[in-house]
Amino acid sequence: MLFTIALPMLGGFVLFLSGMRTMELALHRSVGRNLHRLLERFTSTPLHGLLVGTAASAVLQSSTAVTVMAIGMVNAGLLTFPRTLGIVLGTNIGTCLTTELIGLNLSRFAPPLLACSLALWLLTALFGEMEFGRGSAAMRRIGRAIVPLRTGAVVAGGFALLLVGIAMMQSIAPAIQSTPFFGAFLRHAETSVLWGLAAGVVLTAVIHSGAAVIGIAMGLAESGVMPVEVGIAIVLGANVGTCVTAVIAAIGGTPSGRFVAWSHVLLNVGGAALFAPFTAQLGQAAAWMTASPAAQIAHAQTIFNIVCSLLALPVCYHPRLRRFRAG
Repeated sequence: MLFTIALPMLGGFVLFLSGMRTMELALHRSVGRNLHRLLERFTSTPLHGLLVGTAASAVLQSSTAVTVMAIGMVNAGLLTFPRTLGIVLGTNIGTCLTTELIGLNLSRFAPPLLACSLALWLLTALFGEMEFGRGSAAMRRIGRAIVPLRTGAVVAGGFALLLVGIAMMQSIAPAIQSTPFFGAFLRHAETSVLWGLAAGVVLTAVIHSGAAVIGIAMGLAESGVMPVEVGIAIVLGANVGTCVTAVIAAIGGTPSGRFVAWSHVLLNVGGAALFAPFTAQLGQAAAWMTASPAAQIAHAQTIFNIVCSLLALPVCYHPRLRRFRAG
C-alpha cells in the first residue's frame, strides 16, 4: 500500500501543486503587479468585471488570487460591490482553462517540454549575466526581450511538472481500484451524488486547490477507475471548496468585502445544488463533445461555471446592490 499508492500519489500531488504554483508565481510576477490597476480601470460594469475576471484568472492560473485581490480592493473602497461581484463571476470561468488543458491528455509531451523549458531558462540566465542593459540600444532591446522569454520558460516548466504529476497519480489507478475504501466510496457515490460533492468540498478546503482535486478525478476517470458522473460530482464539490480561502480573506474586512465573499459562497453552493441532480445529463452533454473521460469532466466544469455565472450576472445590475459600500 505504501509503495504502490501512498508514495506515488504523494509524489504526483507534490509535482502537480509545484507546477501550479510555479506557473502562478511566474505569471503573477509578470502581469500581477499591474492587475489591480486593470481591475480598477476596466470593470466599470458587472459585465466588464466578468470579462476581466475571466481573462485575469486564465492568465494568472489562479481564481483565488484574483478573488482575494478583488475583495481587498472593495475593502479599500476602490471598487463597488456590483463591479467586484462581476469579477468573481468571471474567475469561476477563467479557472476552467487549467482543467481544459489537463483534459487534452498531453502527458506524453511533459518530458520534452520540461527539458526545453529548462534549456531556455538556462540560456536566458546566461544572457542575463552579460548585463545587456549597459550596452548599445540593440543590446538593451535584447536584454528586455530576455525577461518574457524567461517567464515563458518558467511557465512551460511548471506546466510540464503539472503534467508529470497527473501522470504519476494516474499510474496508481489500478492499485486504488483494488482498495476496499475506494470501492465502498464508489458504491455510495454511484447511488448518491452527495458523496462526490462532499469529497470535492472537503479535499479542496483542505488543500486549497480545486484544480488539484479535479485533476485527480480526471486522472482516475481517464484510467477507467472512476465513472465520469462521480468525477463531475467531485467537480461541483470542488467549486464549493474553493470559497474557503475567499471567506478567510474577508475576515476583519469591510461589510462590502464580507458580502462579496459570502456572495461567492452563495453562487457556488447554489450552482452545485442546481446541477447536482443533473450530473448524468451534464456528463452526456460533455460526452457529445469528446470521447475522453478526462476531457468530459473538464468540459462539464466549463459548462457548469459558464451557465452559473451567466445566470447570476443579471443580479449584479439590481439597483439595491448599489447601497453596499466599503466601510
